[in-house]
Amino acid sequence: MDTMNLWHITGWEFAALACAALLVGFSKTAVSGANTVSLAIFAAVLPARASTGVLLPVLIAGDVLAVLTYRRHAHWPTLWRLFPAVAAGVVGGTVFLMWADDGIVRTSIGAILLLMAAVTVWRRRAAEAEPDPDAVVTRSGRIKARSYGVLGGFTTMVANAGGPVMSMYLLSAGFRKLGFLGTSAFFFLIVNVSKVPFSVGLGLIDGRSLLLDAALVAFVVPGAFIGKWAVSRINQRLFERLVIAATVVGGVQLLLP
Repeated sequence: MDTMNLWHITGWEFAALACAALLVGFSKTAVSGANTVSLAIFAAVLPARASTGVLLPVLIAGDVLAVLTYRRHAHWPTLWRLFPAVAAGVVGGTVFLMWADDGIVRTSIGAILLLMAAVTVWRRRAAEAEPDPDAVVTRSGRIKARSYGVLGGFTTMVANAGGPVMSMYLLSAGFRKLGFLGTSAFFFLIVNVSKVPFSVGLGLIDGRSLLLDAALVAFVVPGAFIGKWAVSRINQRLFERLVIAATVVGGVQLLLP
């Protein structure tokens, strides 16, 4: 990563990154997966590879706030079931980033965003069906957990875009709002922290990127408080429609030459 690029952003570009950081905090305490919009903004303002390294500490800050808010509602058996498959996906994503140049990463992020938009639509439709409380303990449930875990690990390593994948899995497993938020909070805190050594080794995180993160984290905190206030009041159906639309626009933009 050419970290000098991080110092050439304009005031408007920093404002866009600050809004994206605010949305990270909001998504972590209100609508998990909504930070795909933040991903699109970061990848549009910064070089694609650099954007994943800068965004990761911002996401971790949001994860910490989410854990502090919903720590009593996590379902640990589900987390332990997911982690081995997620680890395999993270390793696969690391190998991909070792050879992929900025253009390939940019295109991949755009494609992943469009995939995540499709996944979110599927998730919403699946949520309307009657949940199966035993889904995660059957054989098919274990296969599903491994499949989602590998895909979530790969997408979160390559593009920090594992939110919609895990959101769909948790909803399909029958989680309600608080259990959903508590389980996803611990999941992403542990997974994102585990990604730090890989990102450092790939040159995606260094001292310069962390200085930019220090400025952006200040915007995560108010976003998290807004999310905590809004979680019981928000019209989630309308919000998810807006998130899907913004995600599609961001994905298409990244795919354009």
